[in-house]
Amino acid sequence: MSVTNQQVAGREFLRALYRDEYFPDHLLDKGRDILLRLCGRIEAERPADLAALYVLTAVATEEFNRLQEEFWAAGSEIETMARDEIAVDFGFVASAYGFEDADLEELVAERDW
Repeated sequence: MSVTNQQVAGREFLRALYRDEYFPDHLLDKGRDILLRLCGRIEAERPADLAALYVLTAVATEEFNRLQEEFWAAGSEIETMARDEIAVDFGFVASAYGFEDADLEELVAERDW
């Protein structure tokens, strides 16, 4: 998905995780794609407030929940380091689209990882 926000376009999502062999690149690619789809939805739907943004981030978080199964199957998991990196990227996305006051915990409130 192509995004127009230049901050987002230049971001290396999940960068720290790609450096760690514990996390399979092909699954990290799927995680990056989830974040890019979130950006595309934000650009298309232009949420008016934090409540509307949280609806979009809930959908993306649920996609990460489903991806957790694939991590387990590959002998990996979305553990502490990964949780933190994913949450930071959600926070970056929120900030890049003008939601600097977004709460990190609320952005990923639907997580089960």
